[in-house]
Amino acid sequence: MLEDPTGAAGMCRSGHVIVCGFVGLAARIVDQFLASGESVSLVVRQVDPALDAAVARWRIPVHTAFVSIGDALAEAGIEAAAAVVCVEENELWNLESALIATRLRPDIRVVTHLDNSTVGGALNDGGGPGVVLDVADLAAPSVVEACLGISTHHVDVAGIDFVAAAIPVTVGGTLREAFGDLAPLAVAAGSSGPNGARVVTCPGRDHRVRLGDVATMLGTTAQFETRGIAVAADENQTIPTSRPGVLLRARAGVRGFVRDANPNFFRMLGVLFTLLVLSTTVLRLGYQKPGMSVLDAIYFSTETVATVGYGDFNFADQPPLLRIWSIILMFAGLTTTAMIMAFLAELLISRRIAEAAGRRRARFMDGHVVVIGLGAFGIRVARELQARGRDVVIVERSQSNRFMSAAATLGIPVVVGDATVAETLSDARVHRASAVAVLTSDDMVNVETGIAVRAILGERWFDNAERVGVPVVLRIFDRSMGDAVAERFGFRHVRSTAELAAPWFIGAALGLVVLGTFSVQSQSFMVGRLGIDVDGGLVGVQMQELSANTRVIGLRRAATGEVEYPPRRGTAFAAGDDAYVVGPYEELLAVLEHQRAATRVQP
Repeated sequence: MLEDPTGAAGMCRSGHVIVCGFVGLAARIVDQFLASGESVSLVVRQVDPALDAAVARWRIPVHTAFVSIGDALAEAGIEAAAAVVCVEENELWNLESALIATRLRPDIRVVTHLDNSTVGGALNDGGGPGVVLDVADLAAPSVVEACLGISTHHVDVAGIDFVAAAIPVTVGGTLREAFGDLAPLAVAAGSSGPNGARVVTCPGRDHRVRLGDVATMLGTTAQFETRGIAVAADENQTIPTSRPGVLLRARAGVRGFVRDANPNFFRMLGVLFTLLVLSTTVLRLGYQKPGMSVLDAIYFSTETVATVGYGDFNFADQPPLLRIWSIILMFAGLTTTAMIMAFLAELLISRRIAEAAGRRRARFMDGHVVVIGLGAFGIRVARELQARGRDVVIVERSQSNRFMSAAATLGIPVVVGDATVAETLSDARVHRASAVAVLTSDDMVNVETGIAVRAILGERWFDNAERVGVPVVLRIFDRSMGDAVAERFGFRHVRSTAELAAPWFIGAALGLVVLGTFSVQSQSFMVGRLGIDVDGGLVGVQMQELSANTRVIGLRRAATGEVEYPPRRGTAFAAGDDAYVVGPYEELLAVLEHQRAATRVQP
């Protein structure tokens, strides 16, 4: 949960927003600010060829911090700004921008992106307005929910447990007839077809549904029980993954050893075996005084090759040719044994064993989750999945990845290899996985890997009759690109870190306290708390005047402290109230815009 350290949404002056950075997440944030009617000033560290094109599209003022970030912020009008959003690609730059902005204006709300939890925690504890956010922490829950098939979301609203649950429609009719006072958030209709269901966002209660549709409804647990609908108290519980028996593990261990050892190791074993057979034959036929059985010959050959000394047999009284053979045998045995020990040492203590360890552990997995891409996002998803009791296997291309030690600390096996190659996916036992999350930072690699995963899964990828299969979650940066990929290739769980994280940054900058986010199909929903300003544009506005895609699920009255839920269509906002709202985040930002419109001061 994101808390507002100022304690009041309207404490900052209602001016423009300064965004530090212009690519990646910053571009998505600027686009959304402009779409919601906000005035934006851009601060960048250096000139980039893409900057001119971006500015031409946005038509906003740009200030370059060639010499000093403080001067650039001052030029951008920080004295009249409502907030500063620091979302540059370099974390050190974000930290510097946040610190300088706070020093220039201690009362301004500063929203900063930092992946470093230690520095971010210290900055959050500074006591000033604003907040530090980690994109991986914000986006990971959506990926985890998709992997685990979680369709029930619990949200604490003023101490009341609200539930958003996806419920199959069993009887055709209107939503009001089927679900009564439960608030409809979305209806997934037309569930047949490879590209997923058509989603109607925030339909009215008179919206008609039919058998086979899935409606996502919002209400308290008691409201669901009144309709005879049971909702899970916690969907974090998962089915335990199966464990192989002793024989299966032993067989897999032998196969793993054969596969991971240097091929020359087995060649030298062959040489050693040949040497022992030859020596046994020579000794059996040629050893004199008192003669030698086959077992004696094998024993004496092994004793000679191992150079353990002669206490029972020796060559002292044997013919010259046999003594010459003993010399050859000792040198050949010494050399062969030394090479075998060298190959064993390579297998046990070299870098090769680190790469092989993940594969060997993965061979025992069944019903696990495969996470492809060991970045800040990937390790966060893997950690959350493990915390929910799931076995996890990570696939990573680079052995030198800086998160390898974090995976080792968590005890998560890492298969090192190219995830676009079928052999690597087979090593991670993707064909036996319960879910796959493809989370590298390269969209093209993610699409290629997703297609390779689909080929490995075969029939488990998709069941045309039931629309069930192994969830494959793809990370795609751009939302429109993600929609196109989902439609063309049939991926049902496409997620964008920028799309998932941007609402938190925008809401924090404009005064919305974000309580949580969740996804219905590809549509993201946000739950937040908005304080109604005395001089804001929402005072006196009735529920029915808000966008049809925004749900006010609760209203804490400033006069009494009591919570009204659900507020009726004629209920009006009053100054000092806290409104708890849910909907697509674009719609929630429109509500913020409605409040800020009355007092906005142009820079």
